[in-house]
Amino acid sequence: MISVAVPTRDDMHALGRRLAAVLRAGDLVVLSGGLGAGKTTLTQGIGEGLGVRGGITSPTFVIARVHPSTGGGPALVHVDAYRLGSLEEVDDLDLDASLDASVTVVEWGEGKVEELSEDRLAVLIERPVGGEPDDGDEPRTVTVIGVGTRWAAVDLAAVVSS
Repeated sequence: MISVAVPTRDDMHALGRRLAAVLRAGDLVVLSGGLGAGKTTLTQGIGEGLGVRGGITSPTFVIARVHPSTGGGPALVHVDAYRLGSLEEVDDLDLDASLDASVTVVEWGEGKVEELSEDRLAVLIERPVGGEPDDGDEPRTVTVIGVGTRWAAVDLAAVVSS
């Protein structure tokens, strides 16, 4: 587990790009954090780092979007599990069908998608308490936890703290 201060929206985006450098097809990334924490901004950085097509926006109303690679790498499957109330609803998305060939990022996925893979990257984004969600330029703390054998040999501290 590694925690890092992320002062601005641009820094959150850059963190996403750095994480993308260690992601590969089959990886599951579970993002947690309150409204306005920066989950979609982090995913935008991951998408840029992976070189995927299409603007990455919050998939709240469509629940899941697939962003194909522009350079032969894995696609990005971006999921918003906020409106999903049960594991059965997650199963209905059939995420396990594309998991092996894509990088799957799930916002609001904590407690809902962990059974998809024994190996996952859990990312908790915390922003200051109080007030309304801002434009992304207030400091956040991001904690990254590698779960499973896939992440045992990855130096997440070097990736996150760069």
